[in-house]
Amino acid sequence: MGINEHASIVSPELIISVTKAQSLQREEVRTLHKHYGNASLVNLMGMLNFDRQFVRAQGTRLWDSDGNDYLDFLGGYGSLNLGHNHPQIIAALEQVKEMPNLLQASVPTIAAALLHNLAVITPGKLKKSFLGNSGAEAIEGALKLARAATGKKGFIFCQNSFHGKSFGALSVTGRDKYRKPFEPLLSECIEVPFGDINALRRTLKEHQAAAFIVEPIQGEGGVITPPPGYLPEAAQACREAGTLFIADEIQTGFGRTGAMFACQHENVEPDIMCLAKSLGGGIMPIGAFITTEDIWHKAYGNVEKATLHTSTFGGNTWAATAGVATIEVLVKENLSEAAGENGRYFMTGLKNLQKRYPLLQEVRGRGLLIGIELAQPGNLANKATMGVVSKLSNEYLGSMVAGELLNKHRIVTAYTLNNPNVIRLEPPLIVNKEEIDYVLNALEDVLKRNKGFFSFAATSAKTVLKTIRKK
Repeated sequence: MGINEHASIVSPELIISVTKAQSLQREEVRTLHKHYGNASLVNLMGMLNFDRQFVRAQGTRLWDSDGNDYLDFLGGYGSLNLGHNHPQIIAALEQVKEMPNLLQASVPTIAAALLHNLAVITPGKLKKSFLGNSGAEAIEGALKLARAATGKKGFIFCQNSFHGKSFGALSVTGRDKYRKPFEPLLSECIEVPFGDINALRRTLKEHQAAAFIVEPIQGEGGVITPPPGYLPEAAQACREAGTLFIADEIQTGFGRTGAMFACQHENVEPDIMCLAKSLGGGIMPIGAFITTEDIWHKAYGNVEKATLHTSTFGGNTWAATAGVATIEVLVKENLSEAAGENGRYFMTGLKNLQKRYPLLQEVRGRGLLIGIELAQPGNLANKATMGVVSKLSNEYLGSMVAGELLNKHRIVTAYTLNNPNVIRLEPPLIVNKEEIDYVLNALEDVLKRNKGFFSFAATSAKTVLKTIRKK
């Protein structure tokens, strides 16, 4: 009998309980993922020893099953602004454990508080929110809202952008690697260069777009900041064209860049803002989009339209509670200001390393959203290999550096999705200067011992061989 046959009479002994799951060993975990999940991803993670079994987390720290502790400078791609397992979020969830979590035939209590708090902390006239479950879902909702409110179909998005991997979000994401296998996507989606206000103005004139969607800083694009003035000029150009301005603050929001939201650095007031990641306090999955009362009314402002966009789990008690508690911690502890101060300190240290080590081609970012771009091999090596070295370096050097930081210094980080040659540094906003110094010293040690792609490749090959022998 196969594992899925006659499921109605499955023996309880075949089911792995939570208690038993917690006692699974590293190799057992790998095997289960390979048999029932994404085996190729397991193999990829295992090559550079990224398949460690982490069993405990608190604040900026992680512990594996062998008792080793690690410093987390990946921060859940911006989902862990408060760090791991923040005690106030857990305490808040404990407070609501007896309340109904899912009850669609009601107007949920805690969600009401979260809706209010989002209106308080977001810029301009943003007031009406829809609560969902993820960043991609927030993008989908924002796109639907723009169409419903304007009656227009098209969207304008930026080259090198990343807004998610569901169909609508992917349609306005600027990397072919993720788009091509799933085409055709949404029609009438037009790409413009990020930071080029003249290109945006031309496109707005040529196309009747429902919305222009943009990240205030392109996170997955390699932590790219736009030229000063671009965002306010883009917002103004959209207003003049009758096109809505959508700010994707999923990764940049909730204090990450030194302001509560990155668009506030230049006093930009979006028509729609997308939120997720750290809204859940690093514990609960939650996303949201927020807009003005006027735009909401045009799209969903009567009883007939009230159920055009809904979500089964959106606004559930536990997720909303995590959101309320997260905002309370961010405001009370002024973590936006802390991110700005520590980000400047971190950036100064990284730029000092850049002056001494040519492999660090560029350091950029804002607050505690920082990217370090690595230099490519010289022309001689590239010509000798007919471009192969350059291609390999561009795709894998970032992961090799991340592997060195993990395996030699127990620092967790990763490369950006749209530019694998950029290492992202996104620690929780509760990070301190001593931890930043540790990362700076570790990075210097890695750069001293590895001068370029070939030395990193040799080191990584040794790690792969060691990993294979152990397994």
